[in-house]
Amino acid sequence: MGTILCNGQILVDGKLVKKDILIEGTNVSRIADSIEEAGHEVLDAAGKLIVPGFIDMHVHLREPGFEAKETIATGTASAARGGFTTVACMPNTRPVIDTPETVRLILQKAKEEGSARVLPMGAITVRELGQELTDMAALKEAGVIAVSDDGVGVQSSKMMKDAMKVATSLGLPIVAHCEDDSLVEGGCVHEGVFSEKHGLKGIPSEAESIHVGRDILLAEATGAHYHVCHISTAESVRLVREAKQRGVRVTAEVCPHHLLLCDEDIPGPDANYKMNPPLRSRRDRQALLQGLKDGTIDMIVTDHAPHTAEEKGRGIELAPFGIVGLETAFPLLYTKLVLKGEFTLQEIVDRMTRVPAEVFNLPWGALEEGKSADIAVIDLETEKEVNPETFASKGRNTPFTGWKLKGWPVLTMLEGRIVWQAEEMNSEGARQ
Repeated sequence: MGTILCNGQILVDGKLVKKDILIEGTNVSRIADSIEEAGHEVLDAAGKLIVPGFIDMHVHLREPGFEAKETIATGTASAARGGFTTVACMPNTRPVIDTPETVRLILQKAKEEGSARVLPMGAITVRELGQELTDMAALKEAGVIAVSDDGVGVQSSKMMKDAMKVATSLGLPIVAHCEDDSLVEGGCVHEGVFSEKHGLKGIPSEAESIHVGRDILLAEATGAHYHVCHISTAESVRLVREAKQRGVRVTAEVCPHHLLLCDEDIPGPDANYKMNPPLRSRRDRQALLQGLKDGTIDMIVTDHAPHTAEEKGRGIELAPFGIVGLETAFPLLYTKLVLKGEFTLQEIVDRMTRVPAEVFNLPWGALEEGKSADIAVIDLETEKEVNPETFASKGRNTPFTGWKLKGWPVLTMLEGRIVWQAEEMNSEGARQ
């Protein structure tokens, strides 16, 4: 016996088309105008949007070492609530994901406790200290899908070039947190309107773009697949665009908060608006939107970064960088970009499913017969306020509290198994 999702709408060449979907085992077995029940369980999607499960190539699950902030169980539950079925976890845990043993620990935990598929990223350097390369071959054999020192930039050009050579020989992408430490010097927000108004130390845009430019040249020299983490500045977008035009193998990701907010939107010294990279200028935000629109920026990620309330309560200068994002990502993008006509629904869905799968050579991200039944069902009509107290994540650190949004996931399936289901989705709905 399988499961039929009936009366839903799928995207076909950018248009919403009513279809039934039959899931048998772990795969989608049939998509048709109407499918007979024939003893199958029936879930009535009642006109809701059905899309491939979202893929987030940049999250922080915090385990091992920082379980007070998040665990693999709570982080993947948060992912499922947001319609994500695949997440790539960053290596800045304790211990750092720099040994095969830690990779295997994460994969085992995810298998036992996870509500989403977890893809570990290994560290580029031992303990992310930038002094010694990890054994990337052993990390790949253990199951990493890329290497990154996310949380810190690799400061040495020689170290990054050596890393690219090794990673390229193994077919591993280099996923780079781009930040020149000599230009940061204790900054907590973008160097701009907000920092000047409040007398805060700012982080200049060139702290990011200098590393982007350097690494593009190194990728060009080594043939590496170089992926820019959470791109945030107009200069970085320009450098990536020019590199792509030259045929350099560079890709990039952007976060919803950088697409929707700039430093002028920060209401005051609230640590829930503190993230790295920081909210940049209005000009930077416009460049990010244009870069996503024209394909310079390939995909959308959340950089989901939970912290405890106590940590975020230290104030904007002392609190750690980061906000949570898995449960609000699609509603934010749908409400603020799709409904306002800046992007089509197809464009946003593609950049959260098909494109990350293609960039990282993953077998998911498509709603097709014979493919894995990784599925998100989304209510495009009901408007709700963002309420952090309802999050599945341990983190409550979001700047979007109280925002009224549409586009909330109501059901998520991973390989045909329901991992999140809202009350309004049940198996008793009749066909319309």
